[in-house]
Amino acid sequence: MLVFGLAAALVLFACAWSFRRSPGGGGPPRLQVRVAEIRDEAEGIKSFRLKLESGDLLPETTPGSHVSLWLGGGLVRQYSICNAADTPDHYRIAVKLEECSRGGSQAMHALRIGDVLEVSSPRNNFQLIKGAGHYLLFAGGIGITPLLPMVHELERGGEGYHLHYFARSPQHTAFLTELSAPNLVGKVFFHHDVQPEALESLLPELMRSADKDVHLYICGPRPFMDAVERAGRLALPSDAIHREYFAPDPAAAESPRESFEVELARSGKTLPVPSDASILDVLTCSGIKIEHSCQEGLCGTCLTRVLEGEPDHRDSFLTDEERKGTDKMLVCVSRSKSPKLVLEL
Repeated sequence: MLVFGLAAALVLFACAWSFRRSPGGGGPPRLQVRVAEIRDEAEGIKSFRLKLESGDLLPETTPGSHVSLWLGGGLVRQYSICNAADTPDHYRIAVKLEECSRGGSQAMHALRIGDVLEVSSPRNNFQLIKGAGHYLLFAGGIGITPLLPMVHELERGGEGYHLHYFARSPQHTAFLTELSAPNLVGKVFFHHDVQPEALESLLPELMRSADKDVHLYICGPRPFMDAVERAGRLALPSDAIHREYFAPDPAAAESPRESFEVELARSGKTLPVPSDASILDVLTCSGIKIEHSCQEGLCGTCLTRVLEGEPDHRDSFLTDEERKGTDKMLVCVSRSKSPKLVLEL
């Protein structure tokens, strides 16, 4: 995660923009941006350049960062920032129009230049580890978006890396021209129309150079990431493998669900949370309003402060470091390791 100098940043933001926060006190602040440019990057993929109307700089990013976008009608979606970290005057995101869209990609592709959106400050659960001997980057389809700024960062720093980009065809390959620049020849490799069985055979060959000093970064459809991770685990330790996805963690969803209690600090009211309900469900049924959106532990809207007890974090929003703490949680999916949690509600 990108950690801001919070005191200075919040003072700056309070002077410049009006933020909205959830009643739980922990939801991500929102910033209004305008769509400055829309480009066709590949078949079915558009990129959007988002800028502050004032022309001021946006909160800084690091390679692998993402933002949440509020698209109206209760839609909140997370998208990777794919411009280089040294271009803070805008955020560039790219979105593939999905045939089975739940509404997010359709809403994005319906945008026009000049439209205004709400965007969160950047977060990073996919940090580029410094000091590795070599970096292997594997992108599947639209999964190129968080890896593109990594390429720019590694190239600028003179680091050793290879990017393997798998797509259906050149026409479906986003940022093809950008990634075909002369300085990237021999570092960026395109793989088109590789079927699953061929992928399984190809991956060990592409991993052959991997050793203990290599870090592997993966983003794309879940079957693609699973295949790359399986091949990576034959050559690399688990802490050298990094994957990014904006979907609920199935392992967390399958974890045991015990009942517990939540106490609301402001009223002193205690509510039971049964095994088949979330904290958010219980709060809502009790008439306690807390802002929420995705209900999948992705957007951070329902982030709530915890005063006592030990949360069982099951979200995909907090960073690994934040999950070690007990001071906040996403009440839509996370549960409790202790018999009771005291929430700042």
